[in-house]
Amino acid sequence: MTRPTIRDQRAFASGALFLAFAIFFFVTALNYPAGTAARMGPGYFPRLLAIALAAIGLAVMLGAVRRTAQRQASQSWDINGLAWVTGSVVLFACLLFPLGLVGALFVLIVVSSRASPEFTWTGALANAAVLIALCLLVFVYGLGLKLPVWPALLD
Repeated sequence: MTRPTIRDQRAFASGALFLAFAIFFFVTALNYPAGTAARMGPGYFPRLLAIALAAIGLAVMLGAVRRTAQRQASQSWDINGLAWVTGSVVLFACLLFPLGLVGALFVLIVVSSRASPEFTWTGALANAAVLIALCLLVFVYGLGLKLPVWPALLD
């Protein structure tokens, strides 16, 4: 019996990352009671999502070793883009309470947009306007989360 060859290294690495996150979150969710489908505990939904994420990861990994999969080598990491995205998330966390959701989201979206080689100010600003409106509608008005919407100076 021959050992399967990884034909699509990028897809296999993506599937392995999905699987690793699924295992991490499943193990973390074991600290919470699951309950039953009728009376869900705090660990029920995270476990369910971890199982779904693991299934997706395994499907992607299996697809990468199929004989019909296109051969694709893995590429090097874009450290510059990774730094822009990670930095934008850290900025969001630091700016949420002083600037409110609107200001922190604006900074997050504009700074993370710099990670793309196709960055334009017009695209970043349009993206920010749409995403801020959607986040306000879903999280503040739809779900009723008690998040500061505007900067603390305006309250």
